[in-house]
Amino acid sequence: MPTVPWIEVDTPVAPEALIMASRLEVRSLRQVPGFLMASMRLLRQACRAPGALGVSLKAELLKRTFWTVSAWTDKAAVYAYAATEPHKTTMRRKRAVMRDSTFLFWEVPADQLPLAWDEVQRRISQERDPDRGAGPASS
Repeated sequence: MPTVPWIEVDTPVAPEALIMASRLEVRSLRQVPGFLMASMRLLRQACRAPGALGVSLKAELLKRTFWTVSAWTDKAAVYAYAATEPHKTTMRRKRAVMRDSTFLFWEVPADQLPLAWDEVQRRISQERDPDRGAGPASS
């Protein structure tokens, strides 16, 4: 399970950072190598993107699942990155091989960067299944 550890891109100036996290699952193992290579290209692009504070990638190859977490100055920076090549074309091409995807945004105090993977995965899992981790329902 290869993980690209947190790469600090820039030092936060504001007290808060915007987190963008994703869980991306491809349809078959056959598509994993190409998706991994594309993910690495986009990680390098994110490291050069204005407004990026840090990035990390976790690939669970045999599960066909890729996790990303990045910190940004604001949503405008995230959207500008997503609309810029090669991200724009890569995501359009890779939609055909996707089985499932989840994207999540939240803010954290900048001094809490980098986030732990267990926290990122917990938040995404909770987004995907809101009842997960909830206590017993009270009547």
